[in-house]
Amino acid sequence: MAVLTAKPPVRRSLPQGAARRAVGRNLTAYGFLCGALICFAFFSWYPMIREIILSFQSTNFVDPAKWVGLDNFKTVFADSAFKAAWLNTAAFSGLALIVGYAIPFVLAIILNELRHAKAYLRFVVYLPVMLPPAVGVLLFKWFYDPGAGLFNQILDGFGVPPLSWLDSTSTALISLVIVSTWMNLGTGTLIYLAALQSIPGELYESAELDGAGLFRRVWHVTIPQTKLILLVMLLLQVVATMQVFIEPYLLTGGGPENATVTVAYLMYQYAFNFGDFGGGGALGLMLMVVLMVFSAIYLRISRDNQS
Repeated sequence: MAVLTAKPPVRRSLPQGAARRAVGRNLTAYGFLCGALICFAFFSWYPMIREIILSFQSTNFVDPAKWVGLDNFKTVFADSAFKAAWLNTAAFSGLALIVGYAIPFVLAIILNELRHAKAYLRFVVYLPVMLPPAVGVLLFKWFYDPGAGLFNQILDGFGVPPLSWLDSTSTALISLVIVSTWMNLGTGTLIYLAALQSIPGELYESAELDGAGLFRRVWHVTIPQTKLILLVMLLLQVVATMQVFIEPYLLTGGGPENATVTVAYLMYQYAFNFGDFGGGGALGLMLMVVLMVFSAIYLRISRDNQS
């Protein structure tokens, strides 16, 4: 009686040329990956770790650094501008959400409803983003000029007394919000427009057959279909506005009466005006912890919607 024995699996080897090409492709991929990792390590991770260490040290980057523990945090907490900086940063983020979060979405809806000149209007909306931030801020500095500024000239045309846009504690912060909203309007608008164009047209057709007007279509179709991107953009805008620096730096210098000093601007003052790099590092660490909370929420939401 014949006994059947299992044959060992035949190992098929790639031809030498194909194996060489496969190794070359893998080496190329790993080379690009290593380049990206080196860039992240050098420009992102190392500064982050260095800032954490710096917040517990006293140094002027000339003499050897001294470990001071929590003294930098105590110094920052005792500063009268510390509380104002956090309140102004929170107020700026809140005003930016009220003003700068809704306007891009409304503009995207209007652009999506238009039938003509879409490409031209998209270019016009995105144009401020292409300007260097310093140029946009300095342009608005002329707009806000209390004498010959554009905004006061417009108010004068309507018989309204001129405003001290940047010199009044009641208008300085909202003036910065207007600048920030104008400079970043295009990016949010185009992201929302891309999300709107991905909504199936059948949903709008069904809503129109049911007699729904524009506002009802937006409420019952557009917002439910874009709620994920709306939430993601909300969190990203909070993270971005919490780091506001260039507007108070170029327009107000944190004034008047600390009305526009922000955490990022106070951190700059500690490091480069006061020479207290440890205090600047302590402020940066506190801001980083707050932003990490919002980033964790963003990652959690993204992961939940991908699963």
